[in-house]
Amino acid sequence: MSRYSRRDFLKATAAAGAAATLSTVPLTAETRRATDLVTLGKTNVKVTRLAFGTGSNNGAVQRNLGQEGFNRLVRYAYDHGIRFFETADSYYDMHRMLGIALKGIPRDTYQLMTKVTTEDSIDPQVRIDELRKQINSDYFDIALLHWQHIGEWPDVTTRWQDGIVKAQERKAVIARGASVHGLPALRRVPDFHWLEVAMIRVNHNGTRMDTPVADGPGRGNVPEVVEHIHSARAAGMGVISMKLAGEGSFGRDDRQKAMRFAFQNAKVDSVTVGYKSPQEIDEALDNLNLALA
Repeated sequence: MSRYSRRDFLKATAAAGAAATLSTVPLTAETRRATDLVTLGKTNVKVTRLAFGTGSNNGAVQRNLGQEGFNRLVRYAYDHGIRFFETADSYYDMHRMLGIALKGIPRDTYQLMTKVTTEDSIDPQVRIDELRKQINSDYFDIALLHWQHIGEWPDVTTRWQDGIVKAQERKAVIARGASVHGLPALRRVPDFHWLEVAMIRVNHNGTRMDTPVADGPGRGNVPEVVEHIHSARAAGMGVISMKLAGEGSFGRDDRQKAMRFAFQNAKVDSVTVGYKSPQEIDEALDNLNLALA
């Protein structure tokens, strides 16, 4: 005689029904993280969503850590998944310091971005090679024309544009772009086809964002900035945001809001933040993971 009871039958029926229901539920989307690698526009360059910036107060904050302290901070960031590091020739000595901090780490496990000052009369090839030597790398993943702040910048920087293209041809640079300040400069970005990557200031309330005068007083025009970011991405450019913490003026609540705004509203690809402690790195990782959730 079977010992299979009515209660067993009901349990089995319920389990089968639950399984059938689960089979019709779509799989949950994969969780996005701050340390994911994302492709910048139509380039072949992949960077982590969160970058390590070295330009706080033109690099003074990072330089004041001393080489050993800076080494520890860079290694902490790398060990916690940040693999995108950016600097500029105007951040005095930061190429050299960053090269020392990254020494011994396999070059193909991180990405480097430099920004070059286009007002200088130096040969672009000479400058790029100087910076590569300082940072101890055969190439930069990204090279940007730094601090483009007038509406005519695409027309007056042709020598540097050509120089970066030549550096790309000899594999000293992989992707090219510009960092812009001020609405007149930003308005040229979406339709300037030379650009592959654009670095644009963005946060939720316009602090230290783009105004009619580059780096001028007052709040930036957030809706217009976001409009240009969307247009740039639609044109196939990768977009990296800066000034996310209002140039250091934000408290934690505003830093969280700014991170959420950058990725949910402006829909940037990556963001660079300057740090002076492991705690600041931890917070930025948490804020971005929360924004992506």
